[in-house]
Amino acid sequence: MNGLKGLTTGIGSLPHKDVQAALGLVFKYCPQIPFWPQLPKRHIREGMIGQFSQNLPCVEMLSDGVVFNPQDKERKLEVFYEHIISEDTDYFKITEDFAQGLYGFRQRLEGSPLKDIEFLKCHITGPFTFAASINDEKGRALLHDKVFMQAFLKALSMKALWQLDFLKKFGKKMVVFIDEPYLGCFGSAYTPINREDVVRGLAELTESIKARKALTGVHCCGNTDWSIFTEIKTLDIINFDAFGFLDRLVLYADSLKGFFARGGMLCWGIVPTQEFKGESPDLLYKRISEGVKILVNKGLDNGQLLKDLLLSPACGLGTLDETKAEAIFKTLSEISSKIN
Repeated sequence: MNGLKGLTTGIGSLPHKDVQAALGLVFKYCPQIPFWPQLPKRHIREGMIGQFSQNLPCVEMLSDGVVFNPQDKERKLEVFYEHIISEDTDYFKITEDFAQGLYGFRQRLEGSPLKDIEFLKCHITGPFTFAASINDEKGRALLHDKVFMQAFLKALSMKALWQLDFLKKFGKKMVVFIDEPYLGCFGSAYTPINREDVVRGLAELTESIKARKALTGVHCCGNTDWSIFTEIKTLDIINFDAFGFLDRLVLYADSLKGFFARGGMLCWGIVPTQEFKGESPDLLYKRISEGVKILVNKGLDNGQLLKDLLLSPACGLGTLDETKAEAIFKTLSEISSKIN
């Protein structure tokens, strides 16, 4: 993992309905770590829950969203685990009608020179965010159901592995981000989950991805207990909202020391998304420099901080308009040019 300093990537969602327009933005502004775009404005199936819902037990995609159907639960779980045990990743594929950005991404790669690409970025919705978004028949989030929480963790792991298989023909290194916005509320009364469950679950998920020689990352766009992520030995990248929560992350400098010592890196979500008001690249670059200086003063090594410093928007852009999305990525690219 050398030479990634200042490279740019995206979180996942873009506001486009036209696949080629979305891919044009990705390859223009993230040429070295391109990502496949999630396009939720095309259809609800391409939202962050619907997109990963296929062939999960007792989960159904309806016209207005994903719902839980407990009918014949035991049989559905039995069939599900037969595919898990046999490591049938193809059973967990994401079909084209659920991810046109992913299939367009592969087609674009087939017709493009690949020499400048360092990594191909994939992503899944994290198990805690996924389970917190679906209620059981009593109106209670499946996050609290140990059986289905474990099933979702297994299934999302398989969907990550399927993506690696889907794109392996290009012979590029790959990275999988686990998107966990729900954990931005960790520690509050509204997120009644314990630390051990989060660490154990994400460790299991990242271990399966690491076994395929891919890098693993976690994206959390809120404030959280960042030491949860530094504790996970199989996690390579922490992607955080550096515009909104840099002052909170630096409080975890001691935890970050061990993370960097084993080769971890930060992906700075430096360009705000919903709050973007045309902030200048100079201003945002200065914010990164100040953040690095604070961490160095707290005992982190300057060279380690800078060696693989990645850049992204603070969060996904799926709810914005296309003009604003392009302005955000243009700003990100200009920051990158100042770092390199």
